[in-house]
Order: sequence, then structure tokens, then C-alpha cells
Amino acid sequence: MVLRSVLNTLLPRRCPGCQGQLGSARGLCRACQSVLSPQLQSHSPLSPHAAPHLVVLGPYRGVLGRSVKALKYGNSREVAQLLGTRLALGVPASWGVQAVTAVPLHPVRLRERGFNQAELLGRQVASGLAVPYLPALSRRRATGNQAKRHAKERLNALDDAFVASSDLPETMLLIDDVMTTGAAQM
Repeated sequence: MVLRSVLNTLLPRRCPGCQGQLGSARGLCRACQSVLSPQLQSHSPLSPHAAPHLVVLGPYRGVLGRSVKALKYGNSREVAQLLGTRLALGVPASWGVQAVTAVPLHPVRLRERGFNQAELLGRQVASGLAVPYLPALSRRRATGNQAKRHAKERLNALDDAFVASSDLPETMLLIDDVMTTGAAQM
């Protein structure tokens, strides 16, 4: 405890959301934490008038964008705990979620990164909801980097890319770190 205090004084940790001093906060500073509140949305190119079926923390920019980038590319795993906890707070009890799963990384990408950021988020959401985390999906093939593709290219790349386990609960929550097209229909 004393060593951590000395290290924080000599080498203060930075908040991934604003680059300010993190202080005693975990993951993000208190100011950045305060801008992340879960919202229900419906976003589907296949059914634009669907009932809200997504929980998001906001657009992929500003504090949230920098935080997700720190998690994915900067190995800031504490951020996953905070983001997952916030997401769990936004899941309506009426959804009756029985388990949580996450979009899996391709094994090559998993070896490169060393962890699956969506799984870290999913495990935290599951904990917050007091339901099990189940690794219910696997990748059949690599899909490449989706971020630089147009929506139609993303849809084509994802076609038949995943397979679901058998014998799953009826109501599962699927977690991913970034929503691009909103086209994943399970």
C-alpha cells in the first residue's frame, strides 16, 4: 500500500478518458465516469422501428472512444470493469437476461492482443446482473478489421462467421465493445 502511494506520487497514473491524473479512482477519473450513463436504444438497419434492444454508453468518441481504445490497444483492463459495470446498470430487468456472452475474437487476434475486450466487458456485465457468463459463440473464420469497411462490406464479412453453442438459455445478452452497423441479429 505504501509502495503504491509512493509510485502514484512519482509516476501518477493517467485517466484514459481525459489524460488527467487518475488519483485513487479505478479505470477512469471521477469526471470521466460521470459522463458514462447507460442508454437504451434501438438501431437496426433491418428493422428501424424495433423496440429498444441495445444498451449503450454513448457514441464512440470523446471520453468513451478514448476509453475503449485504451482498453483495446492500451491494455487498460480496469476500464473494462468500469464500462461493464455501467452497462449492467442499464439492462432492464424486464428483459429477463439469463446469461451473458460476448462476440469472440479470432484466435489469431486473441493471441496478438492477449485478451478479448468484449469478453472482459461481458464478464463484468454478467457479474453486475448476477447471471452466468457463457462463451456461447465461436468464430468459424477471420473477418478482418471491420472499422474501415462500409456497412454493406461489414455485413458480407460477418455472414457465417460465427457459430453458436447448442443448449443455450432462451434470453442471452450479447456484448461487443463497439457497435458499427447494428446488424448482428441473433
